[in-house]
Amino acid sequence: MFATRQLLHFPIRSVVAAFLVLAWSFGAAQAQKTDTTTTTVFAAASLKTALDAANAAYQKSTGNKAVVSYAASSALAKQIEHGAPADIFISADLAWMNYLEKAKLIKNETRFNLLGNRLVLIAPKSSTTSLKIEPGFDLAGALGSNRLAMANYEAVPAGKYGAAALEKLGVWKDVKPKVASAANVRAALALVAEGEAPFGIVYETDATAEPKVKVVGVFPEDTHPPIIYPIAVTASTQNALAAEAFIKYLKSPEGQDAFTKQGFTILK
Repeated sequence: MFATRQLLHFPIRSVVAAFLVLAWSFGAAQAQKTDTTTTTVFAAASLKTALDAANAAYQKSTGNKAVVSYAASSALAKQIEHGAPADIFISADLAWMNYLEKAKLIKNETRFNLLGNRLVLIAPKSSTTSLKIEPGFDLAGALGSNRLAMANYEAVPAGKYGAAALEKLGVWKDVKPKVASAANVRAALALVAEGEAPFGIVYETDATAEPKVKVVGVFPEDTHPPIIYPIAVTASTQNALAAEAFIKYLKSPEGQDAFTKQGFTILK
């Protein structure tokens, strides 16, 4: 009787509050458990073909998955700076990763250089124009009244590499007024693939991914800064375990296979 009387006098509000706390704790634990199987990746647009393949293999191999958003490295870095919920950032150059590191927006201990690439001049597959990339080569003359497709050379890595190469070769001054600036390197690739520009500057891996273009020439490596793709976990990640697991997979022979097939160089 005493026990029953005590239970009947126990405040109803306390029982409800305790139940709500238990329910919230269970829900939070379940959400955390679910989150640890998925990671959100912000990656340079030039990685799309290879990283999509690596992600598909990762999901098949582990049952986990990554959600990847592709854009210019500059745009992605700015989004992370303004609070976008990314777990991993893969840049197409060191500068934008340095930008986030300086702002303390990545976990420095997780940063490393993942891939390398080469810069090429492309034309539509049907083009019969021949150009040799060398100091003073007449790219402006070959363009005539047409445009050179490039990613934004003021911010986007592929565009910055391209401008540096043309500057080093002594032709940037004549070519600059003829540039069709694109939001990212894949947008520049599309302009050439669709015949809207007779030439474009992209990465070798982009040209490999698009059957409607051909490589006219490869820019010598000493004409531009080394093309390096650094990767790091963001400081704001709520899915550190998932992020680390995905990066570990990308470093594995199985993960690297997707990149080497596309023409990327694996950096050690």
